Amino acid sequence: MNNNISELVEIKQTDKICISDVLKKIFERRSVRKYSTKEVTKDLIEQILAAGKMAPSAMNKQPWRFYVMLNKEDINLFSKEILKAGLKSIPQMGIKNLINTIVSGISQLSHGIDFFKDKDPIFHGAPVVIFITAPKYDEWASLDIGMCSQNMMLAAKSLGIDSCPIGFGKFVEKTPHYSKLGIPLSEQVHLAIIFGYGEESPLNPKRTNHNVFYK
Repeated sequence: MNNNISELVEIKQTDKICISDVLKKIFERRSVRKYSTKEVTKDLIEQILAAGKMAPSAMNKQPWRFYVMLNKEDINLFSKEILKAGLKSIPQMGIKNLINTIVSGISQLSHGIDFFKDKDPIFHGAPVVIFITAPKYDEWASLDIGMCSQNMMLAAKSLGIDSCPIGFGKFVEKTPHYSKLGIPLSEQVHLAIIFGYGEESPLNPKRTNHNVFYK
């Protein structure tokens, strides 16, 4: 049992509170960056998408649209193109975004990922890539998609499927083959999420526990 769950069980044992499956999946989910070649069935993908669609959204607009990529050749192609587009965009970034990008790159290296040598440096060999869009100029879309994405990743975990959110996925808009996705000009890519059967078991990153304030 995961350490976080064990601690929660210990804390609640005297109250005889049973840890639900939902809580278990929240504590167990990790961002996985190494996948097997095993395919994820369309039925499972549809269940993951259905969970995402159940997320709350501002004024119930449900702004999200999903573009599912399953073709391995296309995934590898877009992976390399997104990396190039992202690196080209660095000089135009503000200092804050530039620092975040550098930190992200260092994090990838710590996972044993070499952007310049990996065949699939962005999507890490995952068999499913889902780009999530929303209408341009929607003020609340980022928050809505964040909640939608978490639903999807937790649903995937409950189905035995691993995942990882890919912020670099937004650079797909700057790739030469972007039109292949069929995304209208009226929409903006906010995030990509990869799904598949993981071939690694990442450790639980240390969590900050001094950030709750009761008044």
